[in-house]
Amino acid sequence: MMRGLFLVVAAFASLAAPFAASPALAWGAYGHRTIAAIALQNVKPATRAQIRRLLHAAPELVTPECPVKSLEDASVWPDCVRRDGARWAYTFPWHYQNISVCKPFDVKANCSYGNCVTAQIDRNALLLADRRLSTERRLEALIFLTHFVGDLHQPLHVGENQDLGGNRVKADYGMATGLNLHSIWDGPEAERAISSASPPLVRRYSDGEKTRLATGSVADWAKESWEVSRDFLYPAAFGKLPCNGTEPDHVEWTNAAIEKAIPIVDERIERAGLRLAKMLDKALG
Repeated sequence: MMRGLFLVVAAFASLAAPFAASPALAWGAYGHRTIAAIALQNVKPATRAQIRRLLHAAPELVTPECPVKSLEDASVWPDCVRRDGARWAYTFPWHYQNISVCKPFDVKANCSYGNCVTAQIDRNALLLADRRLSTERRLEALIFLTHFVGDLHQPLHVGENQDLGGNRVKADYGMATGLNLHSIWDGPEAERAISSASPPLVRRYSDGEKTRLATGSVADWAKESWEVSRDFLYPAAFGKLPCNGTEPDHVEWTNAAIEKAIPIVDERIERAGLRLAKMLDKALG
Protein backbone atom coordinates (compact mmCIF):
# COMPACT_ATOMS: atom_id res chain seq x y z
CA MET A 1 0.00 0.00 0.00
CA MET A 2 2.88 2.37 0.78
CA ARG A 3 4.42 1.65 -2.62
CA GLY A 4 1.10 2.56 -4.24
CA LEU A 5 0.97 5.80 -2.26
CA PHE A 6 4.48 6.64 -3.35
CA LEU A 7 3.63 6.08 -7.01
CA VAL A 8 0.54 8.28 -6.76
CA VAL A 9 2.47 11.10 -5.11
CA ALA A 10 5.35 10.74 -7.56
CA ALA A 11 2.93 10.97 -10.47
CA PHE A 12 1.43 14.12 -8.97
CA ALA A 13 4.89 15.62 -8.56
CA SER A 14 5.75 15.00 -12.21
CA LEU A 15 2.52 16.66 -13.33
CA ALA A 16 3.02 19.65 -11.04
CA ALA A 17 6.68 20.19 -11.87
CA PRO A 18 6.17 22.58 -14.84
CA PHE A 19 4.30 24.95 -12.53
CA ALA A 20 6.65 24.69 -9.53
CA ALA A 21 7.78 28.30 -9.82
CA SER A 22 4.25 29.68 -9.60
CA PRO A 23 1.87 29.56 -6.61
CA ALA A 24 -1.21 29.26 -8.81
CA LEU A 25 -2.40 25.67 -8.45
CA ALA A 26 -4.28 25.65 -5.16
CA TRP A 27 -5.60 22.33 -3.83
CA GLY A 28 -5.03 20.56 -7.15
CA ALA A 29 -7.96 19.22 -9.16
CA TYR A 30 -9.28 16.99 -6.36
CA GLY A 31 -9.52 19.83 -3.86
CA HIS A 32 -11.07 22.30 -6.28
CA ARG A 33 -13.62 19.78 -7.54
CA THR A 34 -14.54 18.87 -3.96
CA ILE A 35 -15.18 22.53 -3.12
CA ALA A 36 -17.37 22.93 -6.20
CA ALA A 37 -19.29 19.74 -5.37
CA ILE A 38 -19.95 20.95 -1.82
CA ALA A 39 -21.23 24.25 -3.18
CA LEU A 40 -23.52 22.56 -5.70
CA GLN A 41 -24.99 20.32 -2.98
CA ASN A 42 -25.80 23.34 -0.83
CA VAL A 43 -27.09 26.04 -3.20
CA LYS A 44 -30.79 26.68 -3.63
CA PRO A 45 -32.59 24.85 -6.47
CA ALA A 46 -33.07 28.11 -8.38
CA THR A 47 -29.34 28.81 -8.16
CA ARG A 48 -28.55 25.32 -9.44
CA ALA A 49 -30.84 25.93 -12.43
CA GLN A 50 -29.08 29.22 -13.20
CA ILE A 51 -25.70 27.48 -13.07
CA ARG A 52 -26.90 24.89 -15.59
CA ARG A 53 -28.15 27.66 -17.88
CA LEU A 54 -24.83 29.49 -17.78
CA LEU A 55 -22.90 26.29 -18.47
CA HIS A 56 -24.69 25.98 -21.81
CA ALA A 57 -22.52 28.88 -23.02
CA ALA A 58 -19.29 26.95 -22.43
CA PRO A 59 -18.52 26.42 -26.17
CA GLU A 60 -18.32 30.20 -26.54
CA LEU A 61 -15.21 30.19 -24.34
CA VAL A 62 -13.39 28.42 -27.19
CA THR A 63 -11.23 26.30 -24.87
CA PRO A 64 -11.88 22.75 -26.15
CA GLU A 65 -8.80 21.45 -24.34
CA CYS A 66 -10.37 22.71 -21.08
CA PRO A 67 -14.05 21.71 -21.28
CA VAL A 68 -16.61 23.09 -18.83
CA LYS A 69 -19.56 20.73 -18.55
CA SER A 70 -20.15 21.09 -14.80
CA LEU A 71 -19.34 23.34 -11.86
CA GLU A 72 -16.59 20.86 -10.97
CA ASP A 73 -15.06 21.40 -14.43
CA ALA A 74 -15.37 25.14 -13.91
CA SER A 75 -13.42 24.86 -10.67
CA VAL A 76 -10.26 23.68 -12.48
CA TRP A 77 -10.64 25.61 -15.75
CA PRO A 78 -8.56 28.67 -14.66
CA ASP A 79 -5.60 26.37 -13.97
CA CYS A 80 -6.15 24.41 -17.18
CA VAL A 81 -6.06 27.50 -19.42
CA ARG A 82 -2.70 28.52 -17.98
CA ARG A 83 -1.24 26.37 -20.75
CA ASP A 84 -2.40 29.05 -23.19
CA GLY A 85 -0.40 32.00 -21.93
CA ALA A 86 -1.04 34.05 -25.05
CA ARG A 87 -4.73 34.29 -24.13
CA TRP A 88 -4.77 33.98 -20.35
CA ALA A 89 -1.43 35.16 -18.89
CA TYR A 90 -3.08 38.32 -17.57
CA THR A 91 -5.12 36.18 -15.16
CA PHE A 92 -2.17 34.42 -13.52
CA PRO A 93 -1.66 36.96 -10.66
CA TRP A 94 -5.34 36.61 -9.75
CA HIS A 95 -4.86 33.22 -8.09
CA TYR A 96 -2.98 34.35 -4.98
CA GLN A 97 -1.96 37.25 -2.75
CA ASN A 98 1.43 37.08 -1.05
CA ILE A 99 1.04 38.52 2.45
CA SER A 100 4.07 38.09 4.69
CA VAL A 101 3.55 35.95 7.79
CA CYS A 102 6.30 38.00 9.45
CA LYS A 103 4.40 41.31 9.22
CA PRO A 104 0.95 42.42 10.40
CA PHE A 105 -1.88 41.19 8.18
CA ASP A 106 -2.85 43.67 5.45
CA VAL A 107 -5.54 42.58 3.00
CA LYS A 108 -4.49 45.37 0.61
CA ALA A 109 -0.89 44.17 0.38
CA ASN A 110 0.41 43.04 -3.02
CA CYS A 111 -2.81 43.77 -4.88
CA SER A 112 -1.95 46.49 -7.36
CA TYR A 113 -4.85 47.36 -9.67
CA GLY A 114 -6.90 44.45 -8.34
CA ASN A 115 -4.41 41.81 -9.46
CA CYS A 116 -4.88 39.45 -6.52
CA VAL A 117 -7.26 36.76 -5.40
CA THR A 118 -9.29 38.78 -2.88
CA ALA A 119 -10.04 41.57 -5.35
CA GLN A 120 -10.92 39.11 -8.09
CA ILE A 121 -13.40 37.27 -5.89
CA ASP A 122 -15.25 40.53 -5.24
CA ARG A 123 -15.01 41.54 -8.91
CA ASN A 124 -16.30 38.28 -10.34
CA ALA A 125 -19.14 38.09 -7.82
CA LEU A 126 -20.34 41.48 -9.10
CA LEU A 127 -19.99 40.44 -12.74
CA LEU A 128 -21.86 37.19 -12.15
CA ALA A 129 -24.77 39.08 -10.60
CA ASP A 130 -24.98 41.63 -13.44
CA ARG A 131 -27.89 40.53 -15.67
CA ARG A 132 -26.93 43.14 -18.28
CA LEU A 133 -23.85 41.15 -19.27
CA SER A 134 -23.78 38.38 -21.84
CA THR A 135 -24.22 34.78 -20.77
CA GLU A 136 -20.64 34.06 -21.87
CA ARG A 137 -19.24 36.87 -19.72
CA ARG A 138 -21.24 35.77 -16.70
CA LEU A 139 -20.14 32.16 -17.21
CA GLU A 140 -16.53 33.32 -17.17
CA ALA A 141 -17.26 35.16 -13.90
CA LEU A 142 -18.86 32.01 -12.46
CA ILE A 143 -15.79 29.99 -13.40
CA PHE A 144 -13.29 32.42 -11.89
CA LEU A 145 -15.36 32.94 -8.75
CA THR A 146 -15.62 29.18 -8.18
CA HIS A 147 -11.89 28.71 -8.60
CA PHE A 148 -10.70 31.74 -6.65
CA VAL A 149 -12.82 31.02 -3.57
CA GLY A 150 -10.99 27.69 -3.50
CA ASP A 151 -7.61 29.35 -4.02
CA LEU A 152 -8.17 31.80 -1.17
CA HIS A 153 -8.75 28.97 1.29
CA GLN A 154 -5.40 27.31 0.54
CA PRO A 155 -3.21 28.89 3.25
CA LEU A 156 -0.09 29.19 1.08
CA HIS A 157 -1.98 31.26 -1.47
CA VAL A 158 -2.09 34.04 1.12
CA GLY A 159 0.42 33.65 3.96
CA GLU A 160 4.02 33.29 2.78
CA ASN A 161 7.62 34.12 3.71
CA GLN A 162 9.38 35.41 0.57
CA ASP A 163 9.30 31.88 -0.86
CA LEU A 164 6.38 32.11 -3.32
CA GLY A 165 4.02 30.49 -0.86
CA GLY A 166 6.34 27.57 -0.15
CA ASN A 167 7.12 26.88 -3.82
CA ARG A 168 10.82 27.59 -3.20
CA VAL A 169 10.96 25.20 -0.24
CA LYS A 170 11.85 21.67 -1.31
CA ALA A 171 10.01 19.14 0.80
CA ASP A 172 9.58 15.41 1.29
CA TYR A 173 6.19 13.84 1.97
CA GLY A 174 6.81 10.48 3.58
CA MET A 175 8.74 8.41 1.06
CA ALA A 176 7.91 10.83 -1.75
CA THR A 177 10.72 13.25 -2.56
CA GLY A 178 11.11 16.00 -5.12
CA LEU A 179 8.06 17.99 -3.99
CA ASN A 180 7.84 21.44 -2.43
CA LEU A 181 5.88 22.71 0.54
CA HIS A 182 3.24 24.31 -1.67
CA SER A 183 2.70 21.25 -3.86
CA ILE A 184 2.29 19.03 -0.79
CA TRP A 185 -0.63 21.16 0.41
CA ASP A 186 -2.09 21.33 -3.10
CA GLY A 187 -1.94 17.59 -3.63
CA PRO A 188 -1.18 14.70 -1.25
CA GLU A 189 -2.08 16.51 2.00
CA ALA A 190 -5.40 17.71 0.58
CA GLU A 191 -6.17 14.36 -1.02
CA ARG A 192 -5.50 12.47 2.21
CA ALA A 193 -7.67 14.85 4.24
CA ILE A 194 -10.59 14.80 1.80
CA SER A 195 -10.57 11.06 1.18
CA SER A 196 -10.42 10.20 4.90
CA ALA A 197 -13.08 12.67 6.06
CA SER A 198 -15.99 11.28 8.06
CA PRO A 199 -18.70 12.22 7.34
CA PRO A 200 -17.79 12.88 3.68
CA LEU A 201 -17.14 16.52 2.87
CA VAL A 202 -19.47 16.47 -0.15
CA ARG A 203 -22.93 16.36 1.37
CA ARG A 204 -25.90 18.51 2.27
CA TYR A 205 -24.92 20.50 5.37
CA SER A 206 -27.34 21.42 8.13
CA ASP A 207 -28.42 25.00 8.74
CA GLY A 208 -26.37 24.98 11.93
CA GLU A 209 -23.24 23.87 10.09
CA LYS A 210 -23.75 26.56 7.47
CA THR A 211 -24.18 29.19 10.16
CA ARG A 212 -20.92 28.08 11.79
CA LEU A 213 -18.80 27.61 8.67
CA ALA A 214 -20.12 30.00 5.99
CA THR A 215 -19.20 33.16 7.85
CA GLY A 216 -17.18 36.32 7.33
CA SER A 217 -16.08 38.55 4.48
CA VAL A 218 -13.51 37.89 1.77
CA ALA A 219 -10.96 39.78 3.89
CA ASP A 220 -11.80 37.52 6.85
CA TRP A 221 -11.23 34.41 4.72
CA ALA A 222 -7.86 35.72 3.61
CA LYS A 223 -6.86 36.40 7.20
CA GLU A 224 -7.86 32.87 8.22
CA SER A 225 -5.57 31.39 5.55
CA TRP A 226 -2.77 33.75 6.55
CA GLU A 227 -3.16 32.71 10.19
CA VAL A 228 -2.98 29.00 9.28
CA SER A 229 0.29 29.68 7.46
CA ARG A 230 1.69 31.79 10.30
CA ASP A 231 0.50 29.76 13.28
CA PHE A 232 0.64 26.19 11.98
CA LEU A 233 2.02 25.54 8.52
CA TYR A 234 5.40 27.29 8.63
CA PRO A 235 6.13 26.33 12.27
CA ALA A 236 5.22 22.70 11.49
CA ALA A 237 7.58 22.68 8.52
CA PHE A 238 10.52 24.53 10.10
CA GLY A 239 10.08 23.99 13.83
CA LYS A 240 9.40 27.71 14.31
CA LEU A 241 8.12 30.70 12.38
CA PRO A 242 11.10 31.55 10.13
CA CYS A 243 11.22 35.34 10.36
CA ASN A 244 14.95 35.79 10.96
CA GLY A 245 16.16 35.11 7.43
CA THR A 246 17.32 31.54 8.11
CA GLU A 247 14.55 29.57 6.41
CA PRO A 248 16.00 26.27 5.13
CA ASP A 249 15.50 25.39 1.48
CA HIS A 250 14.56 21.76 2.22
CA VAL A 251 12.23 20.30 4.86
CA GLU A 252 10.41 17.07 5.69
CA TRP A 253 6.63 17.24 6.06
CA THR A 254 6.51 14.69 8.84
CA ASN A 255 3.80 12.16 9.67
CA ALA A 256 2.96 14.22 12.74
CA ALA A 257 2.46 17.30 10.57
CA ILE A 258 0.39 15.31 8.07
CA GLU A 259 -1.98 14.12 10.80
CA LYS A 260 -2.30 17.53 12.47
CA ALA A 261 -3.04 19.15 9.11
CA ILE A 262 -5.95 16.85 8.19
CA PRO A 263 -8.68 18.58 10.26
CA ILE A 264 -7.34 21.99 9.22
CA VAL A 265 -7.51 21.09 5.53
CA ASP A 266 -10.97 19.56 5.89
CA GLU A 267 -12.31 22.72 7.52
CA ARG A 268 -10.73 24.96 4.85
CA ILE A 269 -12.39 22.84 2.14
CA GLU A 270 -15.76 22.84 3.91
CA ARG A 271 -15.68 26.56 4.52
CA ALA A 272 -14.71 27.24 0.90
CA GLY A 273 -17.56 25.11 -0.44
CA LEU A 274 -20.24 26.57 1.82
CA ARG A 275 -19.05 30.14 1.39
CA LEU A 276 -19.04 29.66 -2.37
CA ALA A 277 -22.59 28.33 -2.18
CA LYS A 278 -23.64 31.42 -0.25
CA MET A 279 -22.03 33.72 -2.82
CA LEU A 280 -23.68 31.86 -5.70
CA ASP A 281 -27.09 32.09 -4.05
CA LYS A 282 -26.61 35.83 -3.63
CA ALA A 283 -25.43 36.39 -7.21
CA LEU A 284 -27.84 34.06 -8.98
CA GLY A 285 -30.82 33.75 -6.65
